[in-house]
Amino acid sequence: MNKLFTIKDFVSLFLMGFFLINSMVFAQTGSDKPVIPRHEVAEGEYTYEPRENFETSPAYSFTSEWFTAVQVNVNELGQNIVGDAGNEPSITYDPTDPNKMAIGWRQFNTITNNFRQAGIGYTTDGGATWTFPGPINPGVFRSDPVLDCDVEGNFYYNSLTVSGEDYYCDVYKSYDGGITWDDSTFAQGGDKQWMTIDKSPGIGSGNIYAFWNVSFSICEPGFFTRSTDGGYSYEDCVLIPDWPYWGTNVVSAEGDLYTCGATWGGDFTVAKSSTAQDPGQIVSWDFATNVDLDGEIVGFGGYSCPNPTGLLGQTIITVDSSGGPTHGNVYILCSVERYSTSDPLDVMFARSINGGLSWSSPVRVNDDPGNNAWQWFGTMSVAPDGRIDAVWLDTRDYPGTVNSTLYYAYSMDAGDTWCENVPLSEFFDPHLGWPQQDKMGDYFDMFSDESGAHLAWAATFNGEQDVYYGHITPQFTGTNELKYKPSVTLSQNYPNPFKGQTNIRYYLAEQSFVSIKVFDLTGRVVASLVNESQNTGNHQVTYNATDMESGVYYYQLQAGDNIVTRKMMIME
Repeated sequence: MNKLFTIKDFVSLFLMGFFLINSMVFAQTGSDKPVIPRHEVAEGEYTYEPRENFETSPAYSFTSEWFTAVQVNVNELGQNIVGDAGNEPSITYDPTDPNKMAIGWRQFNTITNNFRQAGIGYTTDGGATWTFPGPINPGVFRSDPVLDCDVEGNFYYNSLTVSGEDYYCDVYKSYDGGITWDDSTFAQGGDKQWMTIDKSPGIGSGNIYAFWNVSFSICEPGFFTRSTDGGYSYEDCVLIPDWPYWGTNVVSAEGDLYTCGATWGGDFTVAKSSTAQDPGQIVSWDFATNVDLDGEIVGFGGYSCPNPTGLLGQTIITVDSSGGPTHGNVYILCSVERYSTSDPLDVMFARSINGGLSWSSPVRVNDDPGNNAWQWFGTMSVAPDGRIDAVWLDTRDYPGTVNSTLYYAYSMDAGDTWCENVPLSEFFDPHLGWPQQDKMGDYFDMFSDESGAHLAWAATFNGEQDVYYGHITPQFTGTNELKYKPSVTLSQNYPNPFKGQTNIRYYLAEQSFVSIKVFDLTGRVVASLVNESQNTGNHQVTYNATDMESGVYYYQLQAGDNIVTRKMMIME
């Protein structure tokens, strides 16, 4: 397998080029500013076409004991819009009414055009159904969406845009759970920004913090800004020690700000500010500390990897605010190419128990054997009881391919150990439905509560890139023990209704003798698709119904004592 282009390789190449053409690379407090290549490019032309002119298909959904997935980018009838694309989603919720959530994403109205806008969907019933009214600010190029909320339940949407060669960010605000948005406020910014909001009870409550890649910053050399007035204005930019990029930020229960990211040398760094919460002080940084994850962020890996022209993930940081024995712990997680093994990508985790001053040795979260699978788009959040939830896309079940399944693990002991990895979804091919970018964005986003984890993610179950909300319900038999009952899941065939052929996907939690048959409305068997012993994992079978009459049929899976039946429709 070809080695991915690591950040160190990428930056070194660009530094060489920039030095040769005498571009500005300057010293600051004894360190050279990294020149990070522009990751976002404004391209394509906006062309308006009413959504009712597009074909539709049934929206995809999936339910199992552990996981429920619901498509978000749907039309007013809840149907999938054929031919569009959505990726790089971010999620937020109303702490005063958790049934209200919003997800933003990069919306491509058609995959034939690379012009993208600020997609937005909202729910008022806890994620059971979603409304996508259309992009915020239609017709304006927008990318890199990041959403968050304040303690009063106001939603904020940070969106990258461009004017000529200048990249900057606007932040939209919603007072009604994402249904309507204001006209936005200029928020400094630059490529691959991230935003977090202080929800602590201290003097910084409601403060908004954002940082981005220093290269192509609208306020160079600074690449961090703050709002202390609820998003009505954003301060002049300042620097962050060690120049982190492709990372995230978080605020502790005490109002301390932590910012993390990769460094130009290929390592990771965490910077802490205890003064950012004070509106009367200029933002300063207590320290910046290197973190060892036994690897580095990778991306732009070509067509042998799952996300050819994008990142394979970004650096995630979070803080335990449980009030229990692990309160105040700081955690960092990232999908990295390891230094110590030849594995293409692993999800690695580290912990600080002293406010970010020092860090534990890295821990591998994924438990697959061997060194031949991609664990990409690793994402993490912490529940109010201190449970750490982690998800990622994983190719372990389909070696030698990029076919990926959403996987999950949790830790109840501050990341020392992780439960047996759990496959949540069916597999999908991430190389489908590219909107002329050859990638599926650069990240997923999630938050956790007592009920489980809430995930904004993207997949290609409809044969194109679509945005999904997922709710993960951890299963326990005791305080810390994993409950994992042998079971089967049978997904809705796709496409449905269909002409000619359709695909049937299913999952086996243990090796079983499997029978899949198709019945007509009288109960007569019209096709036998599978009749053999099969191993655990995801499976797919194609049903060729070319010679069948149109109408309603049923397909039934039997695996051991488990029997599951679904309905399909054949069209003329």
